Amino acid sequence: MVDLLSQDYDVVVRYQGGNNAGHTVVNHLGKFILNLLPSGILRPEVVNVMGNGMVIDLEHLCGEMKRLTDAGVSISPANLKISDKAVICMPYHKLLDCLEEDRLGAAKYGSTRRGIAPVYGDKYMKKALRMGDLLQPEYLKERLKSVLDWKNLTITGVYGAPAVSFDEMWDWLQKFGGQVKDYICDAGLYLDEAEKSGKKILFEAQLGALRDIDFGIYPYTSSSSSISAYAPVGAGIPNHKLSLSIGIMKAYSTCVGEGPFTAELFGEEAEELRKAGGEYGAATGRPRRVGGFDVPASRYGVRVQGADELAVTKLDVLSYMDKIPVCVAYDVNGRRVEEFPTGADLNAAKPIYEYFPGWHCDISSCRKPEDLPKEALDYIRYLEKAVGCPVKYVSVGAEREEYLTL
Repeated sequence: MVDLLSQDYDVVVRYQGGNNAGHTVVNHLGKFILNLLPSGILRPEVVNVMGNGMVIDLEHLCGEMKRLTDAGVSISPANLKISDKAVICMPYHKLLDCLEEDRLGAAKYGSTRRGIAPVYGDKYMKKALRMGDLLQPEYLKERLKSVLDWKNLTITGVYGAPAVSFDEMWDWLQKFGGQVKDYICDAGLYLDEAEKSGKKILFEAQLGALRDIDFGIYPYTSSSSSISAYAPVGAGIPNHKLSLSIGIMKAYSTCVGEGPFTAELFGEEAEELRKAGGEYGAATGRPRRVGGFDVPASRYGVRVQGADELAVTKLDVLSYMDKIPVCVAYDVNGRRVEEFPTGADLNAAKPIYEYFPGWHCDISSCRKPEDLPKEALDYIRYLEKAVGCPVKYVSVGAEREEYLTL
């Protein structure tokens, strides 16, 4: 959906997260899974920015760029700019992520094991390396030595693992950092000037509201702020304001990782939905947990994101169903709860489901609201009313052109 929206913008900016989630885009060049690169990278006329709020695994970024260029996608410093203030996700961050998840055992958070929590922790401990440091080798070398001495205290002392070698980390930085040096710049200055010159900027979130570090299902969250209000900060232009917030939500619910998922379906019903939607993590390949549309969670997401309008994706996936399940409220210890709870109440919550008529036909060729079966359009209108926000876009297939505007 972000790929679709990017056609109307000059610049697309990722403002948080790393390669712990993925966006799948299908176009004339093929199917692409983007973990780090903004979705606008598949449109040659769009400039893409990786903002200061991101954490960047250099090795993964180089691999992602190569996969795209091998497929015919043009990538150069003209259409990709990386903030000099973005933080580098080092191999020892991934190591620490794995060590901690293994230590937690059955109580694990469901991390992607890609180093995201450790690297954001280092950022706020002021022990991180930044992309701009790659342009100052002597400074980078001193920073790496100091940081690594400190990191090894945890790696060896807490987890009992072998110390990480300075030479190996330096070689890694030289090998992969050298490939992206030409893309590093003051991205905030670029965006400030672009906006002042009339360019249209689209901020791309990596995860939804329920994975936000402050407003998500803590502690089963990501380690960054994914809500729209953080976008100008994570992009590098805190002096600018958002003019429009578009919430993107599926026509049903999905979840990767651990933690409460009240609307979750199980057994054959869940497996059928998972297969119909191809619900396997774009970053990890893990089967996603699936459920019916969750009204309390979605209404909460709309509120904390300050969404002005919505894009509903994968409506076509539900075409096989005789009846469409919707979680309209929660039962929390015998009480009907319609607002999204937290803590122990969320852990205790059970879904209250209602069912809507299915449409049982292929809707992938629908391009106008009147093309949709009455049951499908009624379902969309119900979602609008239930979450309190108008739906503007509806995707009815995986291809770029398979959508309609309401």
